[in-house]
Amino acid sequence: MQVDPETRTPGEIYSLMIRAIAPRPIAWVSTRSPNGLDNLAPFSYFNGVCSSPAALSISPVNRGDGTKKDTVRNIEATRQFVVNIVPFSLAEKMHQTSADYPPDESEFLDAGVTPIDSFKVGPPRVLESPIQFECELLQMIPIGEGPFAANLIVGKILLMHINDSILDAGSKIDPELLDAIGRMGGLEYARTRDRFGLPRAIIP
Repeated sequence: MQVDPETRTPGEIYSLMIRAIAPRPIAWVSTRSPNGLDNLAPFSYFNGVCSSPAALSISPVNRGDGTKKDTVRNIEATRQFVVNIVPFSLAEKMHQTSADYPPDESEFLDAGVTPIDSFKVGPPRVLESPIQFECELLQMIPIGEGPFAANLIVGKILLMHINDSILDAGSKIDPELLDAIGRMGGLEYARTRDRFGLPRAIIP
């Protein structure tokens, strides 16, 4: 099968992409509105960008009516956000925050997770998350317009919080203890406990 995006609807392309680009790590993003309301929402268009400066990216897709999500509007206004990593134990709570809450309602309470003060930014962290990145906005790039368009958000990592309980004897993050989940297509997720290793590649 060959697919020319120019001949398909944005919805069809979105459906194909989320099934083809998998598994995708999940950024559980906490932000704070200008009037002080805390927001929490998951995004799976998420990855690291570079290490100098330490930076990551998220790309929230617009709502079905083409409007920006609360996360984007909050970051535009405050230039700050926190990315919380999602282990399997928090999968259902994370999923609850994917609902389309009104802007004047915080997801923390309904999801049953605990907001905890950050050190360098205003938005809170998720206490139960084993890894949290406090970030400030470096760049926001609009990609397209309307439904299924997005804003590519690049954040500089100001501070990382890593729970000692997921570290191995060498103080490195143990993927078995982290037990992070990834997003597949449709309603499906994956766990990262089925892994394999390969030696460093060399030129034969």
